[in-house]
This record gives sequence, C-alpha cells and structure tokens, in this order.
Amino acid sequence: MELRAGFRGLTGASGGQAQTVRVGIMNAAVTQDQTARLMALFPAIRFEYLSMEAADATSVDILFVPIDAASPEQVENVLRQCRLNPAAPQTVIVLRNGDLSSTRALLHSGAADVLMTPVSDAALALCLERMLARDRPLREPSRAPGQLNVLLKAGGGVGATSLGVQAASLIAAKRRSVSSVCFADLDLQFGAAGLYFDMNEALTVTDCLAVGEFLGDTQFATALSAHESGVRVLAAPRDVTPLDAMTPALAEALLTGLKRDFAMTILDLPSVWTPWTDRALKMADRIVLVTRLSVPHVHMVRRQLHVLSLQKLDGVPLTLVCNGVNSDRQNMLSVKAAERSIGRSFDILVPEDLRVMEAACNQGQEIGAVRRGTKLEKMIAALADAISVKASVGAAASGLR
Repeated sequence: MELRAGFRGLTGASGGQAQTVRVGIMNAAVTQDQTARLMALFPAIRFEYLSMEAADATSVDILFVPIDAASPEQVENVLRQCRLNPAAPQTVIVLRNGDLSSTRALLHSGAADVLMTPVSDAALALCLERMLARDRPLREPSRAPGQLNVLLKAGGGVGATSLGVQAASLIAAKRRSVSSVCFADLDLQFGAAGLYFDMNEALTVTDCLAVGEFLGDTQFATALSAHESGVRVLAAPRDVTPLDAMTPALAEALLTGLKRDFAMTILDLPSVWTPWTDRALKMADRIVLVTRLSVPHVHMVRRQLHVLSLQKLDGVPLTLVCNGVNSDRQNMLSVKAAERSIGRSFDILVPEDLRVMEAACNQGQEIGAVRRGTKLEKMIAALADAISVKASVGAAASGLR
C-alpha cells in the first residue's frame, strides 16, 4: 500500500523548533520494511529497535511491544509495567491471537493503543498520528461541519453501495478540491465499497476501532487514501466483524471527525438497526433510502419509514431511490402502484443496466469511463445533484424524478 506524505509535519511543534520524538520498537513488533516507510512519513521521529532487556533503561516516548494474547504471562508483565511505572512511555501493544475482549482489557489497563496482527502500514501511521496529536495544541476551528448523507437499504441486495460509490465519484470529480468528499463503509460484515473503488488496501474501520475515544482526533483528510476521482475512502473490515464492535460513542466520534475534515461524507450502513446505526442516522443531514421495484421491497420500505418515524427521524430530509427499474419489473409491479403502497413518490428512478454497472464496479471506475451517455449515468448524476444540495433537518425531501 502506498502511503502519502500527507502525514509529514505531524511532529512539528507550533511556531518553533520541533522536539524529536523517540519511538522504540521492541522485539520486531514492527518489521524493518514498515519502519523504513514510517521514517519517510515521520521524518522528525527517531526510531530505535530495542531488546526486552534494554527497554526499561532506554528513554523513549512511544514504545511498540509485541504480545501473544495466548500467553497470560506476557499480558500481565506488560500490564504491570503500564500500571506501576508512571514514567513509562506510551505503550502500543501489537497483539497476536487477540479479540475484542483482550483489546479492551489492555486499553483499560493503561495501554495507549492496541493493534491487531497483521498490522498494516495505514494502521501504524494512524496510531502514530494519534499519539503525536495528544501533545499538539487543538486545531483552530475551520469551516462549518460538512454534510453527512447516510445510505439506508430496504433490505440487502438493492445496490445502494454501488449507487453511493458512483454518486460520490461524480461529486468529487466535479469539485476537484482537497478534502471534499469521503465515502465511509460501515457495513461491518458485508461492506464492499473498497472493492468497488478498486482500493483493496484502503484504511478500514477495523484499523480505526482500537483508537477508541480519541478516534475523533484523527486527521482523516490525510489518513484516508484517495480514489482517482478524488474520493477519500474508509473501507469496511476485510473480515466479517461483529456488529457490536462499533458502539454509539465510537460512531459519533468517527462521524464527527469525518464531518470536520470533509465537505461531504457518504456513509454506507448495514441493512439492520443497532444502537450505533441509530446514532449515525440521528447525525445525518440527509437519508438516502434505496429499494427495488418488488412487492417484498415495497413492504420493507414501509417498515423502514415506520422505524424512522418511531425513532423521530422522519424530520430528516429523505431521498427515496428505486434502483434497477426495467420493463419486466414494471409489468409485475408498476411504479405508481408501488408509490401508492408506500404512501409517497420515488424521488429518483434508476434504470437497470447490469453490464455497465458491473463493469464499473469490477474495474473501480466511474460509469462514464465505461460507457458515456447512458440513462444509468444520467440518473446517478441526478442522485449526485440531489444529495449535493445542503440539507436542513426538518425540510422536505427534494422530490426529483
């Protein structure tokens, strides 16, 4: 994975000579190749390899320590050092055979951070950035928080992710400004946005989870890799992750940071309701509800709208999108009949064009790069225009057709 020089300068003190930060790496917790790449990203940091015997005698600011969670003795030794030595450096645990429970136990006992093996370059850079941010003065307030558009699905398989990815690419390509658009895939179990952008090595939600309460301090504008369209991408976990790995507090911290750093964030949620997805929806400036033209999906739309009302979210502007519309579907269920059953009109009808959409997703490209001038491209552009409008909570939906 290629990391950018956007991390450089993080060690500099405000308005003066930068103080050298010393990072100790114990027992090859980080590989030499990864260390070399970190040295290029953080030129003001001094990296040192330490043995277990020399670690206590060497004065470092941050210490990376490898631990096997299957060895209680290793875990207890590090925990004892964190608890009993106030002068100990900030300790980052590189954990093998760990799980969510052991990670939380280490964090609660004084570890500054916990990274699960295998550790990616992005996770290491994000961790170091957070460690350094603790000693930096808070950034001055900048522009108003960016807009958060949340993709809500009327069940699985409606194509919300592919529509969101394409709309984000169009918006970013038009704006061409730094830190303009972010796509965050929080479908923890089956998210595929990273694949649709052809960015398999993008920073993932899993990389961010161990940051805990400090997640909102992360500089996402530099931490997230950019697609060729300009979209910054936060990918879903590479492995199936329990939904309770995310909490309302973590979701709020993450989304607060994204809204601070980007003019627009498009958030892809799983098609289930949890306390943290509810919190995300309550932070939304607009909800984009995506469905298909079928009797089961119409019923699921009605259910979602009912839950939104119960959660007092019916005042958030909502764009209702019907995806994959074709003549065969309309012969079985007309658009007007579906709208009567739902009790409101669709805002956008997206025609079915499987060949073009699948080619774009497989290649990580915008639809226009696969084939220009299609009806599909036109309606995704309409979706991009609809969600680009600054939404005000309590306002009516856009009503585009």
